[in-house]
Order: sequence, then C-alpha cells, then structure tokens
Amino acid sequence: MQDTPATDVIFIGGRSGVGKTSVAAEASKILQRADLPHAVIDGDNLDQAYPEPWRNGSDLAEQNLAAMWANYRSAGYFRLLYTNTVSVLQIPTLVAALGTNVRSFGVLLTATDRTAAQRLARREIGTALEEHLERSARAATKLEEASTARRVVTDDRAVQEIAHEILWVAGWLADPGGRNHSSA
Repeated sequence: MQDTPATDVIFIGGRSGVGKTSVAAEASKILQRADLPHAVIDGDNLDQAYPEPWRNGSDLAEQNLAAMWANYRSAGYFRLLYTNTVSVLQIPTLVAALGTNVRSFGVLLTATDRTAAQRLARREIGTALEEHLERSARAATKLEEASTARRVVTDDRAVQEIAHEILWVAGWLADPGGRNHSSA
C-alpha cells in the first residue's frame, strides 16, 4: 500500500494590485513546464455572493475550499497554489479546510501604493477603481502589521522572476542559475 503524499500548499496573499493572480498563473505555467501536477484556486471566488457571506461570520469559503480540495485530492493532486488577499492571515483556518497532513508556505506579495494604483488602473473600469484603491491601501497596512509570511517585493519585477522565486523558496523547484531574490 502506497502512502498518500502530504498536501503541499503555497498561500499567496497581498493587497489588490500586487499581482497575486498573475504570479499564480505564471507559477502554474512553470510547474506545467516542469511536469509537476498541481491545482490553482483563487480564494476570492469561494464566497463571492451578495450579501457577502463573510460579513455574517459564515465559513462558506472554507467549506467550498474543503469540497474543492477533496475533489482535487481524489483526482490525484497534492500541490496547491492558493491566492487570496488575506490568505496569509488565515493559514491555520485554511490548512484545516484542506484536511490532515498539510505542509503550507505563506507568501505576502508587496508593492508600493503607486505600483498597486497603476496596476489597478489598468484592470478596473467604471466606478470600482476608487473603492479598490482604498481597500488595497487598508489591506496593505493590515497585512504588513499582522502577517509573518515571507515577503516578496513585486515592484519593477517581471512576473516570471517573482513566480520562480516563490516556487524556489517554498521548495517546489530548484533555483536554476542562482537567481537574485529580492524578498523584503
């Protein structure tokens, strides 16, 4: 009987506009090229509803994560890239939703207000931009004060470089070529 491998998860957090989704997508491509099976889950979609379930103390996101991950695990996956603004503040709760025998690594992507604003301006249209800018600034402060995750600066860096760094520091890939990692 073969032992079931542990769940390996990288939690990628950070303010809006820091590049979480882009970095996870690039990390996924890197893992594909290395032929390493994995899944990507965007936590923002796990409780996207109105009225917001989390405002009433609902754990709908964790329930949905547990259900999705059970399906991935039964299909043979054991590596997960998980993105969500505050995921690095909720690692114990999220790990519990993933089941037993979980090895987790938290990464807090950081960017200056200016960088985040520029990125959000390219992404958001209509009346949502101002709200995202304000929420992003509040999240940056909260995350910086509370998170003990590994910090990775995203300003003026290529998404490929950031993704490689995260996969390397999490121990998922070797560090080819001795890259210069600029974690804060």
